[in-house]
Amino acid sequence: MSQEYQVLAGPEGYLPPAAAVMGVELPKTGEALVEGSLVSDNEALHKIADKLLSAKNPFFFPGPLLLWAWKAGVAERAQAVRDLADAVGAGVIPMPDYRPKYPMINPAIEINPNHPNLTIWHNKIDVCVFVGVHCHYANIALKIIRGGTSCYTIALCGEAGHEDAMISLRDVNLAKIQELTAIVMDKKRQIAGGGK
Repeated sequence: MSQEYQVLAGPEGYLPPAAAVMGVELPKTGEALVEGSLVSDNEALHKIADKLLSAKNPFFFPGPLLLWAWKAGVAERAQAVRDLADAVGAGVIPMPDYRPKYPMINPAIEINPNHPNLTIWHNKIDVCVFVGVHCHYANIALKIIRGGTSCYTIALCGEAGHEDAMISLRDVNLAKIQELTAIVMDKKRQIAGGGK
């Protein structure tokens, strides 16, 4: 390949290539992906904060791993994500399960992982954050979003990350979510104070 593949907001077309096929590799511990390039966790956290704070209509899409109290610590993580969404003024649309929502879905209240583009178009979402979504479903939905919308995608993954997100942070736990919220709050204070 003569040039590095960039994972950018689309629409990229009906069948966008999987970023992994184009040479994008998952980050190692302490690293993250920003538009297909490996960066440090810290750089990615600041980029996520900037994207969320500059978005016109950001939304969080929490999945089953965050919505259901299936193990100790999940409720605390869910509250931290809610605090982060509130800090950036983002909406929240849950993805409680992965069953197809046919023949009708109400895209104002739920995201269909098989057609996430419908929810994004309906709500005019320009930046979305996947969190608590099983990796195999997140990968498919992120590719569909990149293929058919101009939405900028961010994945806060508890595992190894997602090549098909524009920004992918791996090993996200309670402390990492709280760190991101602190960065957001600091940037908001800087903006309010005129960049001081």
